[in-house]
Amino acid sequence: MNLCVLASGSSGNCTFISTENTRILIDAGLSAKKTTERLAVIGERIEDIDAICVTHEHTDHIAGLRVLQKKHGISVYANAGTIDGIRASKQGGEVECCQFTTGAMFEIGDVALEPFSIPHDAYEPVGFLLRSGPHSIGLATDVGIVTNLLREKLRECHAVVIEANHDEELVRASPRPWSLKQRILSNQGHLSNRASAELIAEIAGEKLSHLFLAHLSSDCNSPTHARHMFETILAKAGLERIRVSLTSAGSVSDFLKLENIK
Repeated sequence: MNLCVLASGSSGNCTFISTENTRILIDAGLSAKKTTERLAVIGERIEDIDAICVTHEHTDHIAGLRVLQKKHGISVYANAGTIDGIRASKQGGEVECCQFTTGAMFEIGDVALEPFSIPHDAYEPVGFLLRSGPHSIGLATDVGIVTNLLREKLRECHAVVIEANHDEELVRASPRPWSLKQRILSNQGHLSNRASAELIAEIAGEKLSHLFLAHLSSDCNSPTHARHMFETILAKAGLERIRVSLTSAGSVSDFLKLENIK
């Protein structure tokens, strides 16, 4: 399995996951043009994408759906709540979706996907556990609070894309409206650097080799804050072996190949 975060942040989210035979995007929050450009950076073509799987209906996760499907005929997968949200939005009203059931595994090519419920202020938000052969990847990018289900799904992964949205002190000190601060810090909002790092330190097994820190806030976080928090907490847990990669809205992340990892 291969993994690359094409974009992650409040202006757009899109993750590329592939095997030898299958190519999937998780979310399509970039424009069709930018998605095509980001794929080209890693040597991939939009024409080869088999499916887009949607975590939830917020604009930064679906902005490119309609054009990508209309222009390239890409299949879109979402659960019932997210489909309702897509249809109610300006960005995705005309998108045709294949419906999956949260908690039930489905397959796209040689990739098995298990969508699992996560707390976030959307219709029916999910994270994904993706498996192919001996490898597994977990993805949870908009999470209000750590749950036992989230712990369970990420525990046996080789690689994890996990939200590290904000530094709590930077949120409180920011000039943002108090209502927005409350939303971010609520159980339906976003995970802080500390909460996310402590989750990984708690559940990391021998298989986990690589973390991608996702959805970093542009004004209530920084790459330095996020990396320092994770590296400090992972080191205390004796997990210095885990590689930490940052993601951003403006460029693609590191490209990870799991083919040599057992």
